[in-house]
Amino acid sequence: MKHPDDDNELFNRLEAEMANDSDGAVVDLDKARSARTESADRAPDRSGDAQPTESADPKMGESDDSGPTPVDRQTPTQSGPGLIDRVRDAKRLDVLPAWVKAGPEFAEAMRWLAGHVWHTMAFHAVRVPFLYVPKLIWRSPRGLTNTLGRISRWAVDAEGEPLRQAEARRENSELYLKLSRQRDRRVRLRMILTVLGALFVLGMSLFLVYGAEPRTQVVATVLTVLTLGWLGAPADAPLATRAIIKTEVQKLTSDIVVKAMASIGIGQIASAVAKGQDGIKFVAPITREGPGWRADIDLPLGVTVADVADRRARLASGLRRPLGCVWPDADPSEHEGRLILWVGDRDLSKTGMVKWQLANARRHDIFKRNPFGIDPRGRAQSVPMIQHNILIGSLPGQGKTASVRVLACGAALDPSVELWLHENKGTGDLDSLECVSHRFVSGIDDDSIKYAADSLKLLREEVMRRAAAIKKLPRDLCPDKRITRQIADKRSLKLWPLVGVFDECQNLFGHPKYGKQAGDDAEFIIKLGRALGVILILATQRPDKDSLPTGISGNVSIRFALKVAGQVENDMILGTSAYKNGVRATSFRPEIDAGNGYLAGATALPVVVRTAYLDDNATHAIAQRAHALRKAEGTLTGHALGEDPAATAGPSYDLLADVAAVVPPSEERVWNERIAARLAELRPEVYGGWKGENVTSALKPHGIKTRDVAGTTDDGTRTTRRGIARTDLTKAIAERDENRGVA
Repeated sequence: MKHPDDDNELFNRLEAEMANDSDGAVVDLDKARSARTESADRAPDRSGDAQPTESADPKMGESDDSGPTPVDRQTPTQSGPGLIDRVRDAKRLDVLPAWVKAGPEFAEAMRWLAGHVWHTMAFHAVRVPFLYVPKLIWRSPRGLTNTLGRISRWAVDAEGEPLRQAEARRENSELYLKLSRQRDRRVRLRMILTVLGALFVLGMSLFLVYGAEPRTQVVATVLTVLTLGWLGAPADAPLATRAIIKTEVQKLTSDIVVKAMASIGIGQIASAVAKGQDGIKFVAPITREGPGWRADIDLPLGVTVADVADRRARLASGLRRPLGCVWPDADPSEHEGRLILWVGDRDLSKTGMVKWQLANARRHDIFKRNPFGIDPRGRAQSVPMIQHNILIGSLPGQGKTASVRVLACGAALDPSVELWLHENKGTGDLDSLECVSHRFVSGIDDDSIKYAADSLKLLREEVMRRAAAIKKLPRDLCPDKRITRQIADKRSLKLWPLVGVFDECQNLFGHPKYGKQAGDDAEFIIKLGRALGVILILATQRPDKDSLPTGISGNVSIRFALKVAGQVENDMILGTSAYKNGVRATSFRPEIDAGNGYLAGATALPVVVRTAYLDDNATHAIAQRAHALRKAEGTLTGHALGEDPAATAGPSYDLLADVAAVVPPSEERVWNERIAARLAELRPEVYGGWKGENVTSALKPHGIKTRDVAGTTDDGTRTTRRGIARTDLTKAIAERDENRGVA
């Protein structure tokens, strides 16, 4: 039995030969098929002993320029998965839209609907006595005339007159007579009804004039006048004006999307459209989603979402929409060529100030996500803070400090959180939160920079203390070796969340005296403090390698970039290759898009977010509620109580003094592992579980370097291990006391 693919291959060969034949000779298909059968019968032996022979046809040795020759002939198989598999793998759409199931979004939608209805009712209620009623009275004579005219035309069947006259002009006497007789029957019946209606109206009028009560007369007159006024309204002059004028936005259609995509300069799409193809595939109908339209698109092979995002301005031009309305995004659940194109009705920058969801809240749990703002589709976006560090960057005046306020206020509303605030710009943007801060500074002078650097040093020591404390906790209380809500609520453990905010941190890390050590401390805290409840929030307006060390920018887990100057700054904030992948904070417009930025790390993919806005008055109100809450629960500490920060900040022990206590003057050099064992014996609640490397890390911020120290083990073996020299220790203590002004 002949295989169906044989004929297909034969026809393809004949077609190619006809195309190459210069004289355009006609090929006999029957002969060609017979020749192919004979050729198959004389097929050479393809066993291992057989040798290939040259073909008698010179064309058989020539290469075919039309394309590669397939070597794996397809055999008839079932095309694609079966029906059950296709049904099983099909994507099920939500029964209820996402905004209905999300509490904040649903509440916001209901508030908008209530406001919309109330505005419409109030708008028309004000105009009824002063505009609508006078209009109806003015139009009532016209309404009476129109009503009488319509009744008279109906009574004499005037609407059929043009048809009868047309038949008369055509001299169709038979049809004309039929229409005339029909008209006579209609007129007789309608005249009777008209006379009866006139008598009824006359009787009711006489009754209302002479027999009805004054109240009934007034009601009847008002209803009659208003009804006649309604009937007398011109077609082009409606009675009521619109309470809300809807902005007419062009509906997004597949034709519009295809034309726009073809104009952005991607060759695969443009060439396909030029050949009469779409070039893109719509995997779902274009639908409304929030205040805009959503189109799910499969891009051509080899085209990624980043390629389209790179040409967002061109795409907005092709769609004839403002740049702030067009947002191409990837679908994290699909392949790299799946584009979700969302086109809003209104520019994101014109949505106004976004209200913070916790602006009126009494308290907040930092172990839950902190509300942060909304995305272009109006969906609420939040940021997890526990087990994360946050980096915010932008040019001046783009909303960086406002973003810091939102995060700091979220932390302040949890009374268990210890706040360390450092505003190294000196403008007082965070002064409202001073009343709830354990450590606080606002300034750009050297003393303020030193205070912030000291905070990082203390935080580093606190991370070391917490690491040892976590290690000693029982497995049932701390199975994952990280801070939980249950652990944070046990005040005796001193493992509550600690949030350190460093606004304008470039002034700290770029300082010639304190910057390098501060950068090392911050990098250490970011790497190890995440699971220990120590959170850093860093904000900078100059993200470069000098003012923002790469060890910091490369290890933070959540990043927020508002408008930045270029690719280097973009990748410093959002991560390496972010610009290449189409996540470009450079596309935001200065001042116009203030408050808009790319948020990365808080969701599966980077998302554009318009941050909530808190002015100084709103921040002050939140801080006062947080202060009252902390005072009631007894969690006010340090600066908030007016205590000396140097005496209250950080751990309640002196590491250098403790090391000096366990290393007597007779020991010029000592191994770090022995120091760790002695410290654990001295203060087991602080140094329990420490090893030699813990001592190395703890002494490094004080300028004490480790070195190879020769010594004898407990069993008498001579060896060399890492240790310190006591002279370095005494020198570090003397320099510290001198800087503190200790005599």
